[in-house]
Amino acid sequence: PVKAALFPLVRKDRLPEKAKEIINELKYDFNIIYEERDSIGRRYTRQDLIGTPFCITVDHKTLEDDTVTVRHRDTMEQNRLHIDQLNDFIRRETSMTNILEQIKL
Repeated sequence: PVKAALFPLVRKDRLPEKAKEIINELKYDFNIIYEERDSIGRRYTRQDLIGTPFCITVDHKTLEDDTVTVRHRDTMEQNRLHIDQLNDFIRRETSMTNILEQIKL
């Protein structure tokens, strides 16, 4: 199953290139979707409908400090994470142990 979708905020200003760099780091460990068409809101909605647990947005701040916005489908909560933390974050949040703990709550 798809674990995350990665979006550049806009299709210019080196954001797609940075997003593809991140995809290349994650694609061997997770099934990741890359999407750049339509507005960011429509991309979020499309991924919510197909059940993608996390949407990762590359924006202009990413180019400054290597952080991205991660949006959780179930809570709509958004957090900034450093690119180096993404692999561990996705692995932890999509592990069966974590899912079972959330169900118990």
